[in-house]
Amino acid sequence: MSKKKSVSNKEPKSLSLLRSGVLVSICTFLSRILGLVRDAALAFVLGASGSADAFYVAFKIPNFFRRLFAEGAFAQAFVPVLSDYRVKEGKDEVRALVAAVSGSLALVLLCVTVLFMVCAPWVVYIFAPGFAGDDGQLSLASDLLVITFPYLLFISLTALAGGILNAHGEYAVPAITPIFLNISLIVATMFFARSAAQAETVVAWGVFFAGLIQLMFQIPFLARLKLLPMPTLGFGHPGVKRILLLMVPALFGVSVSQINLLLDTVLASFLQTGSITWLYLSDRLYELPLGIFAIAISTVILPSMSRSFAGGESSKFSDTLDWALRILLLIAIPSSLALFMLAEPLIATIFYRGELTVNDVQMAAQSLQAYSLGLVFMMLIKVLAPGYYARQDIRTPVRIGIIAMVSNMVLNLILVGPLGHVGLALATSLSAGLNAFLLWRGLYKQQFHVFSAQWGRLLRILVSATMALGACLYLFLQQGWQWTQMDDWTRVGCTLMVVVCGVLVYVLVAVAAGLRPSILKH
Repeated sequence: MSKKKSVSNKEPKSLSLLRSGVLVSICTFLSRILGLVRDAALAFVLGASGSADAFYVAFKIPNFFRRLFAEGAFAQAFVPVLSDYRVKEGKDEVRALVAAVSGSLALVLLCVTVLFMVCAPWVVYIFAPGFAGDDGQLSLASDLLVITFPYLLFISLTALAGGILNAHGEYAVPAITPIFLNISLIVATMFFARSAAQAETVVAWGVFFAGLIQLMFQIPFLARLKLLPMPTLGFGHPGVKRILLLMVPALFGVSVSQINLLLDTVLASFLQTGSITWLYLSDRLYELPLGIFAIAISTVILPSMSRSFAGGESSKFSDTLDWALRILLLIAIPSSLALFMLAEPLIATIFYRGELTVNDVQMAAQSLQAYSLGLVFMMLIKVLAPGYYARQDIRTPVRIGIIAMVSNMVLNLILVGPLGHVGLALATSLSAGLNAFLLWRGLYKQQFHVFSAQWGRLLRILVSATMALGACLYLFLQQGWQWTQMDDWTRVGCTLMVVVCGVLVYVLVAVAAGLRPSILKH
C-alpha cells in the first residue's frame, strides 16, 4: 500500500471516452469488414454443404467458449479487479496480479484444451446432436474440432493481454488484433483450401494459426508497458480469488446471448441441411454493428466506470452509462431497421457466389430479419452489463441471465416447429429484449442510471431520422432489382449506393432535427 502512485488514478491517454470509442470502432470496423471478406471466401469454397456445417460447428465450439469465457466472464471479472488495483495499489502489486492471473489461466486453459481434444466426438455430439445420425459428418466435425480447439487457449490469453491494455488506456491494439484471424482464414481459404481435397481441414488449420498469431502480436505491447512478468501459479493470490468469485456466476450473466446462440446450433443440427450455415451467415451480418459499436462502447466504459465506482464517484458512473446509452441508440435503431429491410440484398452481395445457391440467400436473409428485430436489445445488453460488473455485482446479471436463457429455450421449442431456423433467430431476439429490459430496470431502480436532460431531444431526433431512413430504403427496394440475378460488381455498386444514401439521409435529417455535439458529449 505504501507504494501507491498518483498516476494510477489517471488515464494513460488524454483521450475522451468518445474519441476512445471512435478509435476502437474504426479498428473494429476494419476487422469486421475483413471478417465479411473471410465469410464470403468460406461460403465460396465450402457453400452450405454437410462438410461446411461440420466446419462451422468445429469453429463455433471454441468461439462459443471464447465469447463465454475469454471475452465474457473473464473480461468482465478481470478488468474491474485490475482497475481497482491500479487505483488503490502500486505498480508492483499490479505486476504481481498479472503474473498470478496469467500463470493460473494458462494452466486451466491447457487442461481444458487437452480434455476437449481427447473428448472431441462427445463434445461435437453435445453441441450438434443432430449429427449423430450421420457418422461421416460427426467424425469429420470431431477431427476438425481437434484442430480448432487450441484456438481457445491462444485467444483466451490474448483476451488477458487485451484486458491489461484496455485497463491502461491502450484500446487500439486489442481492437486491431482480430484482423489477424480474418487474414489467416482468408489466406487459408483462398490460397490453400480451394485446391485441397478436404478444404474444411485446411481452413481449420487457419483457425489454429490465427489464435497463435493474435497472441504473439500483443506481447510486445505488454512488454512496452512493463507488464509482462514471468507467469506464476497464483490461485491463492487475493486478486485471483476475487476474479474467480466474479467469473463463475458471470458465465451465466453477461454471456447469455452466446448460450442462446449455442442452443440455436443444437436445434438447427436437427433441421434440414444448411440450417446451421444459414444461421451462421445471418449471425455474421447482425454481429457487424454489434461488434463495431456496442462492443467498442462497452470496452471503453468498463474501465472508466470501474474507476468511478472504486473512487466513490456515483454521479460520474451514471453519466458515463447515460452517455453510452445515448450514443448506442443513435446507432442501434437505424442499424436494426437497415438490416431488416436490406437483409436479402446484403446477404446476396456479400455471400452469393461459388457454392452458395439462391435458396441459401433467401433462407439466410429470413433469419437475418429475425435477428435484426433483437439487434437493439443485444447492443443494449453489451452496454448495460458493464454497469453491474464495474461494481462487481454478480448476482443480479446472473439472475437476469437465467431468466432470459430459460425464456429463450421455451421460445425455441415453440417457434422452431412452425418457423424452422427463422424461429430460432426470432427466439434469440425476443429473449434479448427481456434480458435488456431487466438489466436496465435494475440499474434505474438503484439510480446507477439517471436520465440526463438530453433524452427528450434525442428521442425526437431518433424518430425523425429513422422514419426518413425507412422511407429512403423503401423507395430503393421498390425499384424491383433482382439481387441474385446481378453480376458481382453490379450488386456491390447498387448495395453501396443504397447504404451510402441511407446513411446520408439519416445523418442529414438527424442534424436538421437538432443533433448537436452536446448530445455526444460525456
